Amino acid sequence: MSSTDTTPRVWSLLGIRVVSTGEGLAIMEMTPTEEMTNAAGFCHGGIISTLADTAMGRSVRTLVPGVVRSVSFDLKLTFISAAKVGETLQATGRVIHAGRRTAVTDCRVEGPGGKLVATASGTFVVTREKE
Repeated sequence: MSSTDTTPRVWSLLGIRVVSTGEGLAIMEMTPTEEMTNAAGFCHGGIISTLADTAMGRSVRTLVPGVVRSVSFDLKLTFISAAKVGETLQATGRVIHAGRRTAVTDCRVEGPGGKLVATASGTFVVTREKE
């Protein structure tokens, strides 16, 4: 994010935090709480989707030249296994193609021990800093 950005409020609401970033890469994590469960008592898919979208969006914001704004306009998620309350989820978002106006990303959401919870892909419209 550029120096004028602030942390999105939804990150605080969901407890999303940055683990690390590099060019075209962002690793984010969160620990689901009871308030984030579905009817079966597992982490709701919408919460997992938000984490994946956040990791992919953050990976876009690490590109050079810098991205001053990015918005996802396409998101696909595949759920692999259930995520339990209290188990930290880690989402690794990567840029797999960066153009002038769009970026294509992918993501793995993993639970403890590297258990695959979901995979995702997304396309973002971007506004870059002037070179």
